[in-house]
Amino acid sequence: MRYCTVVAAAIAATLITTGALFAGQAAGANRFEVTSLRGVRPILVKTIADLEKKDAAAAKADMENYDSAWNGVEVYVNTRSMDLYNEIEHHYQTAVTDALNKPNPDTAPILADAKAMLVKYDEMLALVEKSAPLNRLYDDVARLRIERAHLREVTPALKAGNVAKARKSFEAFDDNWDNIEDLVKERSRESYDAIEKGMVTIERELMPAKPDVDATLATVNDVMTEYNKIVNQITREARDAK
Repeated sequence: MRYCTVVAAAIAATLITTGALFAGQAAGANRFEVTSLRGVRPILVKTIADLEKKDAAAAKADMENYDSAWNGVEVYVNTRSMDLYNEIEHHYQTAVTDALNKPNPDTAPILADAKAMLVKYDEMLALVEKSAPLNRLYDDVARLRIERAHLREVTPALKAGNVAKARKSFEAFDDNWDNIEDLVKERSRESYDAIEKGMVTIERELMPAKPDVDATLATVNDVMTEYNKIVNQITREARDAK
């Protein structure tokens, strides 16, 4: 009887440990860092699909979307592995983007680089998924950068004369501002007020059919400057935290 009790206790302990392990793995797979990095991957997959169709114009647009999304989450990668970060961004992304920006690009070698980039991206995802979480401040940094990505799109759109895209990107920034504004307000009421005021101005400046591009660019730059103060501050806090 005593033997059975000991065995039962051992089995129960094993089940509890196994359950905790699986729960931890599930939590790790679903944490913000992992889901955010996974969320960028489909853009790269679409780039490959468009290159396989020899649609260089679509692939170029894909890579612009990728760059915007990647900018939001790359902080996780360059914190965990600078080697993987450099391979993904400075090697493959640069190669693919530069090639697509050339007149009449040859899609075959670009496709090979894009596929190799996806392999590296998946290698990075595997590393992140099995690693212990970074401190929670990195999630705050990523949230701020993901939101900032919309505002970053406004300037090149205006310079290219694509007012519709500039409006759409700013609207996305405005729509998601509520999700992160407390992070800004907690660090600097001055920056928060400047950003809020600037957002009202940008919205007004983008209303005309033909906005004053120079004036709008200046306002966007002012808002970006204040926003980046907070991003940089929280990034320092994340890197300094144990």
